[in-house]
Amino acid sequence: MEWGKAKSVLIISFLMLNILLGYQLWNDISDRLNANVNSAELPQDKLLLMQQKRITLSAILPPETPKLSDLTYMLHSSSQQQASPTPLKTPVDSGLIFSQPELVKAIGKQVQDLDSYHYNHHSSQHLNDVFVFHPIVDGRPMFNVKLELLKSNLKITEFRQDRVELIGRGEAKQVIPAAKAVASLIETYLEEGSVITDIQLGYHGQIFDSEKQVSNPSWRVMLESDTVYYVHAISGEVTTDSDEEQERDKRDAESVRRGVTETPSK
Repeated sequence: MEWGKAKSVLIISFLMLNILLGYQLWNDISDRLNANVNSAELPQDKLLLMQQKRITLSAILPPETPKLSDLTYMLHSSSQQQASPTPLKTPVDSGLIFSQPELVKAIGKQVQDLDSYHYNHHSSQHLNDVFVFHPIVDGRPMFNVKLELLKSNLKITEFRQDRVELIGRGEAKQVIPAAKAVASLIETYLEEGSVITDIQLGYHGQIFDSEKQVSNPSWRVMLESDTVYYVHAISGEVTTDSDEEQERDKRDAESVRRGVTETPSK
């Protein structure tokens, strides 16, 4: 009797294991098929280079090539200059990030212009307990401008915010295709084994030590390794977050040097 029950359990276990393995195999095949579909717009030589460098394109190549212009804006407050986050008067449920109206209703009086910021999953996915929002202009995010909502014990407790005011636009020009932006990265920048996880069109520009800033139409290309590339959607110029950090460090060091130089000797 006991052996019969044990046999039934083993049979069911093996059946469940086979179903699980079959599901994983189907997912692998589906991923390969999707990768092939995603890369169909790339030139043949870049597809060959992708194979040689074992680069995987998991993201969909957006087909859009609209006309976009540079944005000029005033930076009224910068999260980079804030010594510490601003605490909320009353912590709120972190699930509210998925409902913009409810989030605005809950903390809109404490976070200025909250209704113009939208949650960006891909900007947030590699950060611990931080939800990243970007302001939206004509339906597209400004990647270099952020609102960060900080989470603790499933509650949003603090925030850091870049506050901006749009004051002008440049001449609208047609952006380069996403395929062309990705092709340049494959050829020059991506290392062997890189996995591209997201490609999105928006605005990006390095923030300088000035109130007036410029943000350019840019393709943001994110990798599984957390590396982020920004391809200028008009000129094709490529920058990364690390480039901006190095430039910021240089400016900070220069400011310190000037301060030391200008300090009168006693």
